[in-house]
Amino acid sequence: MEVNITGSKKQTARSFSENLASLIAKNNILHIALSGGSTPKEVFKELAVHFKNEIDWSKVQFYWGDERCVPPDDEESNYKMANEYLFSKLEFPLGNIHRIKGENEPVEEAKRYADLLEKNLPNVGTQPQFDLVILGLGDDGHTASIFPNQINLWNSKAYCEVAEHPESGQKRVTLTGNIINNAKEVVFLVTGENKAQKVFEIIERKGNYSAYPASLVEPISGRLNWFLDTEAAKLLE
Repeated sequence: MEVNITGSKKQTARSFSENLASLIAKNNILHIALSGGSTPKEVFKELAVHFKNEIDWSKVQFYWGDERCVPPDDEESNYKMANEYLFSKLEFPLGNIHRIKGENEPVEEAKRYADLLEKNLPNVGTQPQFDLVILGLGDDGHTASIFPNQINLWNSKAYCEVAEHPESGQKRVTLTGNIINNAKEVVFLVTGENKAQKVFEIIERKGNYSAYPASLVEPISGRLNWFLDTEAAKLLE
């Protein structure tokens, strides 16, 4: 595990973007699972402004770690955010975008997306392998769309499952633990003081960490990187 700490959300976005640019440069093709949330939005802005012409975007195949079951033009859509702040600013083949279709029937879409991953990704260790999975961390310790009250979904044999937000009941299609942990590299992007307690418990393996789905992120490759700002990291030793 590597922990990268910078002074602000913007600096965290810059640090991760530099890391991503280097990773893309070293590969002929890169299969990446994106995340939603406020910190990825800052990353998308950074990439669109400062790395638009520094990266060969045609190398990148874009996927998602989770998606809300809403149409692609809905304000809550993770795809809409990525398209608005990143894709629309770049030039690359639109066929490189593989969105979870939130407008579809959730169970059928989870099956379709799992089949797509099996078809598109290289098969390593008997299952598909992403080059990079980007994750966020919820205030309750959830990651992707696997929440503490449905932590059993993490160990599902399916590559994708349908989850429900514990408060709103909104359905979401999410990757499961086996495919996340099979990735070559997994990155957490976490900023803000409200995440500090969960970051501390998960990284230091203290408190109630085992109840948080994010604590189950342990890539087989051993390549787990946290990108934090000083507020999110303030309780770390």
